[in-house]
Parts: sequence; structure tokens; C-alpha cells
Amino acid sequence: MDPIIRNETEKDFRAVENLVREAFWNVYRPGCLEHYVIHVLRGDPAFVKELDFVMELDGELIGQNVFVRTHIDADDGRRVEVLTMGPIGIAPAYKRKGYGKKLLDYSLEKAREMGFSAVLFEGNIGFYGKSGFDYARNFGIRYHDLPEGEDDSFFLCKELIPSSLDDVTGVYQTPAGYYVDPDDAEAFDASFPKKEKLKLPGQLFS
Repeated sequence: MDPIIRNETEKDFRAVENLVREAFWNVYRPGCLEHYVIHVLRGDPAFVKELDFVMELDGELIGQNVFVRTHIDADDGRRVEVLTMGPIGIAPAYKRKGYGKKLLDYSLEKAREMGFSAVLFEGNIGFYGKSGFDYARNFGIRYHDLPEGEDDSFFLCKELIPSSLDDVTGVYQTPAGYYVDPDDAEAFDASFPKKEKLKLPGQLFS
């Protein structure tokens, strides 16, 4: 059976937060913050409700993706409106089966149809490159607060409208909604079933 991709509704909120929690638990840090991030982002004015998607398979919620408006502070003084993306998550039992790419490609096409010019975000080129993302540096876009010469291979960009960034160089700004208080996230997490936090090799944060 093919999956169904649709907009998230309010009745999905808790199930989506739990899915995101399962998808990101112990991946980037012991435990995770991403389920609280999506909880906060829904109330952010920059959150694009039309691009808030869930994926279902045979009635089971197996994936989600969201987009948030942000901008590039261009070197010529312009403020260039773009999108950022995520968290995007697939339930652990359905990872590495093609569902993530299907959800990603669908949601990017919907963003393009809405007229958004580009998406910039933090991700793995090994996966996202298959959907047309490239290193943001190749578009002349720099990541805010990253010292010159530091590794920026995590910072990716995809033009939704070809050549839309041809005359743009500048600094990308992460939306404020992504900066959550870890203590608030911890309190939010306490309302979910208890899970063990583990320090694992490859985590970015302790």
C-alpha cells in the first residue's frame, strides 16, 4: 500500500510529537529536544501551516515534516526570504525504506508550488543530496555565527526556483523558534513515557 501524505491536524499533534521523539531519541544527544521544538514551532508566526505534513501507511502515522520562514541577510543589504525545514522524521521501523525521500520530495514540491524560492537547513548531504540539495557555500550563503574556516558541510541549500539565488550572497539566520530551553524541553518530555537517555558515539551534543 502506498503511503498517504496530508497536512497535520490538531488531533495529530501528540502522535506527531511522539513520533519525532522516537525518531530522534539518542541520535544527536542523550534523549532529544526535537519533539519539543515542533511543539513550540506550531505557535510561531514563521511556521508555515500549509507545509506541515504527516505521512500515513495503512492508517499508521509513520512520518512528518515542517517548514518555517526565515531569511538571508544579503551582503548588499537586502533581506532575502527563504525557508528552513525540520524536524523531518520517520518512525524507526520505517527508516531506510524510501519513505523519508518520498515525504521530502513531496513537501519540497508543495513549497515550490507556493512560490518559495529556496530551502536552507542543517542536514546530511549523503541523504539530502539525492533530493537536489547542495552545500550552501556553493550558493555563496554562510551560516550565522560559524567562524570562517570552520566545517560547514552540515549546511545545505536547495533552490526551489532555479537561479533564484544567483545574485545573492550573505548570511543565513536560523529562526528563533528553534532555540528552545533544555529545561523546558525536559519538563515537556516528562509527560511522555520514560525512555533511557544514552551517551552514544557520534552524538553532536552531550
